[in-house]
Amino acid sequence: MLPFDLDEIRVEPSKHFRNTKMRKWDWDIHDLRDAIRQAGRVVPRGRHKLELWTQKGGSKKLVVAYYAEERCLLVITGTEG
Repeated sequence: MLPFDLDEIRVEPSKHFRNTKMRKWDWDIHDLRDAIRQAGRVVPRGRHKLELWTQKGGSKKLVVAYYAEERCLLVITGTEG
């Protein structure tokens, strides 16, 4: 279960994630939101970081940081497999 309402926060991919993984996976911001929404497993990793596992276009893991004060979700990186 996500600790935030995805429809009420800003989702921002990092420059590295946008230029590497999002291009490779042919995703846009709507695909990214759908992948986060469909996350099957969510594991907290520290104060702000979360690891999300999703099945959109194959098995993928996203590392995100959620900042409640700014109501912002920063997608740091992702992996396949």
